[in-house]
Parts: sequence; C-alpha cells; structure tokens
Amino acid sequence: MASSMVRATVRAVSKRKIQATRAALTLTPSAVNKIKQLLKDKPDHVGVKVGVRTRGCNGLSYTLEYTKSKGDSDEEVVQDGVRVFIEKKAQLTLLGTEMDYLEDKLSSEFVFNNPNIKGTCGCGESFNI
Repeated sequence: MASSMVRATVRAVSKRKIQATRAALTLTPSAVNKIKQLLKDKPDHVGVKVGVRTRGCNGLSYTLEYTKSKGDSDEEVVQDGVRVFIEKKAQLTLLGTEMDYLEDKLSSEFVFNNPNIKGTCGCGESFNI
C-alpha cells in the first residue's frame, strides 16, 4: 500500500478566513495542477482520496492516497478535470475546506484551509474540531 500513497506532507491550517460554499471541498488552481501532475504517471488511478485518522498530538490528521475507484460512501468532488474522493469519516470534518498546494525552496505540501478547526498542534500536522 505504501506505493499508492501520495508523496507530499499534509498540513492543517485554521488561521486563514475563507468564504463558506456548498461544496464539501474546493481546490485551488495550484492543488488541481499538482494532482494532475501526480496522476499523470498513474494511469490506473482515477483520483486521490482524502481522509482523517486519529493520530498526532492534537487528535486528527489528514491522509491523502491515490485511488482506483470511488468507495460506496465516498463523496466525490470534481473540479477542473480532477477527481477527489472524501472518505465518509472525513466528510463533516472537511465541509467548506479549501485544499491548496504550496511549494517553496525547503518543502512542498498540500494545505487544508479548514474553517472547522478549533486548534492545531505546533507543527500543524494534527488538529481538533
């Protein structure tokens, strides 16, 4: 399963104010481009799946994996030709979240600007609702 994981860190951010939308998850152009680039080398995968797991020092952490199909209870977000599936456990947690991709000289990561987050740990990798 390790070969099916997306190779990027994921960070939860609650500082930025975003506009509420009906969409479960919106993607920035940067995130769309990066997902397209990641999937280009994986023709048997149809998109990426976002989930949450209990871990870290603050409770929850995001997961991001390649996926070959939509799960029965997954929510599908299609934006600019990119398909992102949200696991059932993460659907309420991610409601109204913006997914971005940031890259600088030292790191590259997907960042979730989530208005539902009440607190994050010091490193930003785990959060609580």
